[in-house]
Amino acid sequence: MFKNIYIPVDNSDHSNACVDLALEFAKGSETTITASHVYAAKMHDVRFRQMESGLPEEYQDEQELEKQRNIHDQLITKGMEVISDSYLDVPKDKCKELDIPFVGKSLEGRNWTELVRDIKESPYDLVIMGALGLGAIKDSLIGTVAERVIRRTTKDMLVVKYCPEIHDDRPSSGKIVVAVDGSGHSFGGLMTGIEMAKKLNRPLEIISTFDPYFHYAMFNSLTGVLSREASKVFKFEQQEKLHEDIIDKGLAKIYQAHLEISRKVCEEEDMECTIRLLDGKVFEKVLQYAREENPYLLILGRIGVHSAPDMDIGGNAENLLRLVPCNVMLSSRVFKPPIDLQAEESIEWTAEAKERLKKIPGFVRPMATSAILRYALERGHSMITSGVITEAVQEILPAGAMQAMSAIGERMKKEGMDPNNPEGLGMLKEEMAEAHAGKPPEDITLKCTSCNTFYKGDVVKCTVCNAGPERLLPVNKEEYQPTEAEAQDSTTFTTLPDGVQVSWTQEALDRLNSFPKGHLRRKAHARVEKNARVQKVNTVSLAFLDKILNEKIVQDGNGNGKSEGIPGDILSIGESLNADDFNWSPEALERLERVPQGFMRDNTQNRVMAWCSQNDIKDISLDVCEEGIRESVKMMEDAIKNGAGLEDFIPKKEVKA
Repeated sequence: MFKNIYIPVDNSDHSNACVDLALEFAKGSETTITASHVYAAKMHDVRFRQMESGLPEEYQDEQELEKQRNIHDQLITKGMEVISDSYLDVPKDKCKELDIPFVGKSLEGRNWTELVRDIKESPYDLVIMGALGLGAIKDSLIGTVAERVIRRTTKDMLVVKYCPEIHDDRPSSGKIVVAVDGSGHSFGGLMTGIEMAKKLNRPLEIISTFDPYFHYAMFNSLTGVLSREASKVFKFEQQEKLHEDIIDKGLAKIYQAHLEISRKVCEEEDMECTIRLLDGKVFEKVLQYAREENPYLLILGRIGVHSAPDMDIGGNAENLLRLVPCNVMLSSRVFKPPIDLQAEESIEWTAEAKERLKKIPGFVRPMATSAILRYALERGHSMITSGVITEAVQEILPAGAMQAMSAIGERMKKEGMDPNNPEGLGMLKEEMAEAHAGKPPEDITLKCTSCNTFYKGDVVKCTVCNAGPERLLPVNKEEYQPTEAEAQDSTTFTTLPDGVQVSWTQEALDRLNSFPKGHLRRKAHARVEKNARVQKVNTVSLAFLDKILNEKIVQDGNGNGKSEGIPGDILSIGESLNADDFNWSPEALERLERVPQGFMRDNTQNRVMAWCSQNDIKDISLDVCEEGIRESVKMMEDAIKNGAGLEDFIPKKEVKA
């Protein structure tokens, strides 16, 4: 799997976890583990010279000063060499026990500079580095050394964030999870994930995320800045109609295709996997997924499908690296799945097909081209004709959409108009709306239980994942219906862009208003509203809002939104209690001392006291303490499953603004 694994070590908790991971990967193979420690003797020498003017008078004599300089230099240099060797002895001894080849390096200089230089100059194929080092504080997310090294290297890098010894209250699903977005880096991560899953005998899951809510939220945000004349040119109603009927489902089809390609790659590698399509903002949904699952490892492409080649790290990868609770691997390996490689190298286009492709408006042409290539390859076509294009596009677009788009493009071309300029785009949206006009109202809303795509009216096949009618089930709207009392106390809004009316119960509005003011609240509102429109839900109840947003938000005392993920608010109960009101046995106190000092120990103590208070227990023995900890861990597990994150278990008073 890996021939040479590199580990920077400093004897911190995360560094020690790096050593254990490296041993797990190297066990039973011919892998060499190289560990290094960087010490800065010269920096201390410079600092000592800067402080010489402050030495006592008896040390100001030149001969005495020179003597002290030599003594300091020898002590610092030798002392740091001894410390460095001691740090390296830990992985060295463990490798010796398992008969794993080991190389130790003591490097002198600035830590991140020397690490980057060594990584670039050496044939390492995996770097395992702790997210935090000895300089970490309670609020640290990722250390400066780790971040600087990550940005300046292009090797596969596994960043350790999960330490079993200090995170034993975070249950892990044990999965290796790969996020794919169609980029070569994400598929490279898939290949590494397959190798790891085989080596470690762990389950493999592949996820992909697309955002069908972005344009709806954007359209709504534009209403406050566009003039009446600009609004007419922009044509809100036609814009949203185009996105709901074509582009959103086209995006879902593409990202579902990434999952299907990944599944085929796994099959070719004799590896089983599960796939999951997530809908929403990529960073938000993958973070939520990681908090719920807490996988063994999350593999991300270092850069994504929309990144420039010279980008150091993609935006989603960077944000997830900081906030997910699990270990993260940034894949620099690039792999192009055979299905795309064969399409580019073995398929030709007829002149008629090329001409027809040009008629597709530019803003959807890349999406359509990719779908056509995959369709042709899967069916053994070596030449793409106009007929193949028709068949392929029908797989991802609603009936009549392609013909309408082609006709509009042809008409615009004859009239000398560019389909990509605002006037042409407005005309395209207007005529697309006319193509759908006059159709009978669709009262049925179906949901594909395979990929969670919604459809208006009667359909027999999912255009995203190709699921049959047995997977297309009517949406049960009764579970979201408000009670009569709730319905009476509701407010009706006229939605943009087409004037559809959606009512909100007061409870749903109150929950919405618990989100922070500004863009975050507007985005949540747009997401719920769009789902209500798509699913033909006339009244947004609290149950419907919670189902769509998949998170529980309440108000704290300052009017700020926070997660309601801890059943019974057990931390708040514990914080209100006094430890002196309980009789702690020496064994119980000793058990509590084994929890890492700081907010983790405080939280554990508060949860034990809260559990004892709820059960009328004053004498806390070792057994009682253990039981309290077990019960609190169960509550945390349930909270995490319901969407809470680690930050929800940190007392508010502990969090800096």
